[in-house]
Amino acid sequence: MKHWAMAAGVALAVSTAAAAPALASSQAAPVTDAVYFGYQEGRVQVLTDRRPGLTSVRIGGGTLSAQFSVAPDGRRIAWIDEKGRLRVGSASGDKVIAKDAAYGAPCLTPAWTADGKRVAYLKKGTAAAMTVGVAGADGKGVADSGTTLGPCHLTWSADGRTLAGYAGDTAGVYLLDTRSRVSGKVPGIKLANHVESLSPDSRRVVVNAIGPNAPAGDGSWTPLFTPSIYDTKTGKKIAIPVKGRLVGARYLPDGRLAVRVRGTAANTLVTLDASGKELRRAAEPAKARNLGLLGVPG
Repeated sequence: MKHWAMAAGVALAVSTAAAAPALASSQAAPVTDAVYFGYQEGRVQVLTDRRPGLTSVRIGGGTLSAQFSVAPDGRRIAWIDEKGRLRVGSASGDKVIAKDAAYGAPCLTPAWTADGKRVAYLKKGTAAAMTVGVAGADGKGVADSGTTLGPCHLTWSADGRTLAGYAGDTAGVYLLDTRSRVSGKVPGIKLANHVESLSPDSRRVVVNAIGPNAPAGDGSWTPLFTPSIYDTKTGKKIAIPVKGRLVGARYLPDGRLAVRVRGTAANTLVTLDASGKELRRAAEPAKARNLGLLGVPG
């Protein structure tokens, strides 16, 4: 996993921001309370949209590595400390939920299930195929769910069965079925340095595909990226029917797709149904223009 480099002292700024009034809409349920993040020195912060600005509240404590993930509700952060402890922090406190996590590689981020009840993480070890542990967010119960050659930026399918992640050397994306404990490589994706999300049935995956001469990065979360979608069975690349410069895309638990479009003053969040039909457009907060998108609750 040659591209890893520790992002020591880097902290997280996260925001839960209500979407602006729709620019276009239909009968579809709106996308609201998007979760954004950015990097800054200091402790973890949660930024809440109080239009026209973003206000912040400090949570947690200590030095935070780049190994973090925000819960679907935008109110909790799972992160791994320098002692290899998986922690869940919120405005009400911080709890250790596992003590055997791999630490020191920014791409080995924990991953929340869509219901916010469980957190997947990579366990300590030296094998090429890393063991995935799953812990209850309340600190109850830790179980092994198999091994995978794609441990980076794990993400769950909404049904809570499948995890996707990219290889540490960026050579491909892998799916891990946590019931059968079988892991396999997704066809069609030669190189990728970020996995953003899976469709609810794990049939499609959103990644940042890169060319052979592109920099791999250090494995930290990528705030803005050009999304590519692949069929995980056939390897076929799926076109995203949204015009403009795309800087992110993420599946919602019900199968809709939220796509970010770069704007001069603010980005636009476009929601598509499972067939690719546009349902809604909403302007993101201007101050979130250069922030990453971590979640779009349904």
